[in-house]
Amino acid sequence: MSIVNFRQCTPKKLHMNSTLISREHEALFQTYKRLPVAIDHASGCRIFDTEGNVYLDFLGGIAVNALGHSHPRIIEAVEKQLRKYMHVSNYFYQEPQIQLAEKLKEMTGFDRVYFSNSGSESFEGAVKLVRKWGNARGKTVIIGFSGGFHGRTYAPLSVMDKPLYKNGMEPFLPNNRVLTFNDCEQLRANINEQTCAVALEYLQGEGGVTFATQEFADTIEELRQQYGFLLIADEVQAGGGRTGHFYGYQHRNATPDIVTMAKAIGGGLPLGAILAREHVADEWKPGMHGTTYGGNALACVAGLVVLEELERGITENVWKVGAYLTEKLQEIQQEFPEKITELRGCGMMQGVVLKGESQPIVNALLTRKVIANATSVNVVRLLPPLTITTSDVDEFIGHFRAVIAEA
Repeated sequence: MSIVNFRQCTPKKLHMNSTLISREHEALFQTYKRLPVAIDHASGCRIFDTEGNVYLDFLGGIAVNALGHSHPRIIEAVEKQLRKYMHVSNYFYQEPQIQLAEKLKEMTGFDRVYFSNSGSESFEGAVKLVRKWGNARGKTVIIGFSGGFHGRTYAPLSVMDKPLYKNGMEPFLPNNRVLTFNDCEQLRANINEQTCAVALEYLQGEGGVTFATQEFADTIEELRQQYGFLLIADEVQAGGGRTGHFYGYQHRNATPDIVTMAKAIGGGLPLGAILAREHVADEWKPGMHGTTYGGNALACVAGLVVLEELERGITENVWKVGAYLTEKLQEIQQEFPEKITELRGCGMMQGVVLKGESQPIVNALLTRKVIANATSVNVVRLLPPLTITTSDVDEFIGHFRAVIAEA
């Protein structure tokens, strides 16, 4: 089978203030491959740069801006809270924290909520929690899977297979194993009485927008009943209504003991969360874990708006417009079967699998003032705000079809 040379889609040079680039290079760690766009402001699913260009945003701050940029209700809530206080620490009772936790419990059925600042911190805390639970039970091994992404700190990295993020920064935490995603036989061969927890994204984001198969999810549940380990669902990217369901694992009828969240839950502000069942949450006593900024009042009032908007109809929009996006992508796949091999995901988390590399396609979209993302070498990842319309989809599809046709 021939491989399509998508490198033909090298983008035209994008103009940007060279002084700004120079200042960034001198001032900041060079850990990011930045897009050649200097942001001035953003609204809805549009980003406006400092040179007057307008971009259609199908990345959404990497799945953060669930309600789009500068949502008026979020701004109103944050401004109101700002005039009360910004930060007082977790030594005090705070209404915004309690309200958001109550709403999360109501919407998810979990028993306890712990607020953090990010997805990495949420997963790090979840690992500490299951270690505490497993310590008294002689359970020491945590299982992760290929393609998974859980953050950049040491607990997440220890259950991931990402060489770029790990090489040269060893040693990692002991008693962790990374198995092949969706491989039921390997799962059965590695789970036993020493297994403390299994952690996975039921819909992998950086792993190419790949779902756990129903057989794989069922096998995890069967083994959990047999060996009594804990199940951690990482919903940092797929959670918060992005797939139509509040959590990605609901597409596979799973029942995790712990869920980690971030991204969409803060509506654009730094906020993460760990949700747990009572039998696990009780493992932590006062002083065992904590954070200075986690559950910041500004982030919590923004998060409450996100949850309220999901209840007011945004979820229905995800199902409707997400299905429309899938339909239009299917039409392009049918037109160019030699270039597009597979479509993945659902709702506002979709991936287009190419026969060539995806980065040149993303670069070509950027020259057309459309922002998307390349992941897993050959996947174009789409993470637009949950509020996009069919007209926004039509605009994106017009540009995407043209880029694929020219590749």
